[in-house]
Amino acid sequence: MRICGVDDAGRGPVIGPLVIAGIRIEEERLDQLRSLGVKDSKKLSPEARMELSIEIPKIVDEYHIVELEAGHLDLVVNRSPKFQGLNLLEAKAMADVIEKLKPHLAYVDASDTRPERFKNNILERLSFKPRLVSEHHADEKYPPVSAASILAKVRRDSRIEELKKEYGEIGSGYAHDPITVRFLSEYYLANRDFPPIVRRSWKTLRNLVREISQSKLR
Repeated sequence: MRICGVDDAGRGPVIGPLVIAGIRIEEERLDQLRSLGVKDSKKLSPEARMELSIEIPKIVDEYHIVELEAGHLDLVVNRSPKFQGLNLLEAKAMADVIEKLKPHLAYVDASDTRPERFKNNILERLSFKPRLVSEHHADEKYPPVSAASILAKVRRDSRIEELKKEYGEIGSGYAHDPITVRFLSEYYLANRDFPPIVRRSWKTLRNLVREISQSKLR
């Protein structure tokens, strides 16, 4: 039986792409994946993730990665009710990955607060009907999803490193990162705008612009 795991990286940041990754492996070789020590990518060091990202493709039959750039995310989020657009966009991206990998059984880490709804949003976009398991924290429960989470995280991290070469130190891209906030503030003050790598539809930016404007009035 062909088994697939799908997960994302970079759903929340204000900078950089949202990455969706999926892997496919035969059921009888799952133990090989487990023996690597795959787990939720957030629980691994960057060095461990990098090592595993090299080993995982050697074991799995196939993998596929989709990147959704900031401008694409903004286009969807701005046209949709809060969270609904992003959830549907991610369901479509996961469906694209599953369509490519053609598994009999797929595990996905549900982004929607209602995993069953997320599952149905994926299934209705597929040309075939695999068994689909949609759960929160699937990356902690199912090795194929853990492997996918590692590939997604390493790909996103590599993209952030590429952006740093172009824009300088941008931090992690998360709004709680002081380095990221400083980069955004300084860029906006210098250019009266944000760079194309930024998700303009995120509330973080509106708050930042308001804070900058208020500080100038003091």
